[in-house]
Amino acid sequence: QVQLVESGGGLVQPGGSLTLSCAASGRFFSIIAMGWYRQAPGKERELVAAITRGGTTNFADSVKGRFTISRDNAKNTVNLQMNSVKFEDTAVYYCNVKAGLGMDYWGKGTLVTVSS
Repeated sequence: QVQLVESGGGLVQPGGSLTLSCAASGRFFSIIAMGWYRQAPGKERELVAAITRGGTTNFADSVKGRFTISRDNAKNTVNLQMNSVKFEDTAVYYCNVKAGLGMDYWGKGTLVTVSS
């Protein structure tokens, strides 16, 4: 059975950095992309960043220039490097894997709190 496990969330000060990691276990057929979504209180879940198997990336406008994303195709892992964080980055971050046959997998989420 497929499982996604996130790690790295926690408390960080404004302007600081934090790295989120996600490890996906199990068998996947034709993985399309891996990425991160987030949901802040009172807001809809939104895409933060995603990366395809070939390395093409996509970022939310609010994080462009501050966050980077990387993956290891052999290990089925994806990382999100968060730099120059802001108060509005506070949210629960969810790892996501999009695979063939319409499959969409989610982690249980990890909380990132930006506070002074």
